[in-house]
Amino acid sequence: MEVLDSSAFIHGYDSDDRTASIPAVQSELTSETALRFDAEEGAGMHIHVPDEGAVGRVRRAAGETGDLAELSDTDVRLLAAAFELDATLVTDDYAMQNVAQRMDVPVHVIARDGIDDEREWRFQCVGCGRTFDENRDRCPVCGSDLSRKNPA
Repeated sequence: MEVLDSSAFIHGYDSDDRTASIPAVQSELTSETALRFDAEEGAGMHIHVPDEGAVGRVRRAAGETGDLAELSDTDVRLLAAAFELDATLVTDDYAMQNVAQRMDVPVHVIARDGIDDEREWRFQCVGCGRTFDENRDRCPVCGSDLSRKNPA
């Protein structure tokens, strides 16, 4: 089974496998791409609403990788759906791919190259230069903004 992100409908992705998506994806689509969602649903696509336990698990994994602030609620719920359904996630979103890799959820990319390695992001203060493992609104030392950095 494949769980389809918005990019699958935007790029006209076609699959011979069973498909699923979540209601929030449909609300992200407009005109022609929304019609593709409706057509896929009419052809038997499963509409899945992940339980809150799986959503929480995705949020924890995204917090561990440093991707939580980059993911929308729709992204988190798509990852949770793929995790619950033991499915392949179809997306071009790099942050989603990174969290999926952390959770051992297979990913199929459509229009871009996929990620090669999982990353655990660090956050660096633009003012004092201190680094932190988790993202915060501001540096607790000097109050400046934090930026996301690749630790490698």
